[in-house]
Amino acid sequence: YGASRYLLVRPETLVALQKAVEAALGARAAECLAAGGRAGGGSALRTLGGAAEEVVGRLLAMGGEIGWGRFTLERLTPDALVVRVESSPFAEAYGPAAGPVCHLTRGVLERLAELALGRPVAAVETACVAAGAPACRFEARPRAAP
Repeated sequence: YGASRYLLVRPETLVALQKAVEAALGARAAECLAAGGRAGGGSALRTLGGAAEEVVGRLLAMGGEIGWGRFTLERLTPDALVVRVESSPFAEAYGPAAGPVCHLTRGVLERLAELALGRPVAAVETACVAAGAPACRFEARPRAAP
């Protein structure tokens, strides 16, 4: 994508890796995967310039172009970034799950929200296809002060 290098990997391969990490680390696996998403999201954001709203639009479009699903911006305010993702390859390849599984996507969107909102945020996947929702949905809001 642009001058950035990407690796073509089947979703089933990444999900197999995710399930192996989950088996080894339990609940900590989700944060490890989200950290990978934050790192990748940060790298992608460094290649995009412009105002925050423009960067949000370009990164969401990029997500669709590189096969991460159909991203729709539901809301961008000074206190929230809310994104809907249809056809998430991660959720579809994962299969039925008790809760959200799109941790890589969550990490990318968390990094995007930090740029857009201008401060540290926490992102949560509030709906996931793997858990039976019609689409995946992510909400990022500023972190509470310590």
